Amino acid sequence: MAATVQAAPSTIQPSGAASAKSWLYDSAFPGPELRMAEGDVVEVELTNELPAGTTIHWHGIPVSNGMDGVPNVTQQPVDSGGSFTYKFRAEPAGTYFFHSHAGLQLDRGLLAPLVIEESDPHVEYDREHTVVVDDYLEGAPRPLSDDDSDRGPGGGGSGGMGGGMMADRRPPYAGLLIDGRLPTDPRTFDVQEGERVRLRFINASSATLFRVQVAGHPLSVTHADGQPVDPVSVDSFVFGSGERYDAIVEASNPGTWEIRAGAVDGNESPARAVLAYDGSESSSPTAPSTSERQLSYRDLDAISPLDGVDGSPDRTFDVTLSAGGRSDDWLIDGQAYPDAEPFQVREGEHVRVRMTNRSPVVHPMHLHGHFFQVQDAVKDTVVVPGHRGEVTFDFVADNPGNWLFHCHNLYHLDAGMARVVQYLK
Repeated sequence: MAATVQAAPSTIQPSGAASAKSWLYDSAFPGPELRMAEGDVVEVELTNELPAGTTIHWHGIPVSNGMDGVPNVTQQPVDSGGSFTYKFRAEPAGTYFFHSHAGLQLDRGLLAPLVIEESDPHVEYDREHTVVVDDYLEGAPRPLSDDDSDRGPGGGGSGGMGGGMMADRRPPYAGLLIDGRLPTDPRTFDVQEGERVRLRFINASSATLFRVQVAGHPLSVTHADGQPVDPVSVDSFVFGSGERYDAIVEASNPGTWEIRAGAVDGNESPARAVLAYDGSESSSPTAPSTSERQLSYRDLDAISPLDGVDGSPDRTFDVTLSAGGRSDDWLIDGQAYPDAEPFQVREGEHVRVRMTNRSPVVHPMHLHGHFFQVQDAVKDTVVVPGHRGEVTFDFVADNPGNWLFHCHNLYHLDAGMARVVQYLK
């Protein structure tokens, strides 16, 4: 499969009454979905028409190191007017997305879904929709340390923590989006009664933890970060920036129903879309009721657990995640990237990472180039709760190179919450 993706200035129009200048892939927001069969050899040429250097990161796909798209770690940024061709094999199957990994460009709109279709799905379905959940910034993004004014409706987002430090701040988001549209102008997903509908949910936001519900329908979660799990029925799930969940909805309750994605720690109006049965009246969709059962990581049981992570690890990293107080840094073990020591591993090792979050906010931690196992789930991004929350994951060092490990809250990453996992020769 071959494709070209152009990064260039363009206009976002999330509703008929709102628009903003931004940077997009192929003038679309989100960018156009790339879809391919498992095992395909993929070549994507990035052409850069932006006034700054950029890259593409293939989030969740364990590409070879030189294709991972991290500036100054795996490649130099593609200069304005230049191009670069990414080449990788499309495996394993799953729901992914791609985005710029340069500075704060993700929050300008440089993101798009990517689906690798499995040859033999472990669940049956009749129709599918990709659902990209995001936060909407009207102006150019800037580090949160630049200015504490004009924070807007999303500025507070820590679950009530005060003190004015960076730990309780989000950018001044103008709203929340599903498929690039504000809740005043929602997208409609059509279904027919009796269908099994696969919804591929992607949290492509830069700084928002979302709770997702579909009114009138339970969600049978079938994949976590693209990897198949034993189906588990829930009323809602919460996912952090970079996480993905696939869920099957049984279309057995005709009408028009709201798909809702609300910020857990923000006060913006929830993002909305409409699940509409063929032949239903175009009345206002029914909103979700109170969620009784919310998905947790312990509910996820991978169909194919990782090999090589049983027993005692060969190497363990015990790390703390914290805010830097008045220094405006976000830290791993008290160090801010890029002035931080690498985590060194050797090829073939079973590696364990134990994280303790000493800050009041959640951190969705993402490891490039590898899948890891959290309890019985196989993932590439995991949310570490605030207030001394703890999460442990295990992985096999089977993809040599230098790989970024970081918080997928873009502003925490920008302020230093990252390390490089470095393979020793």
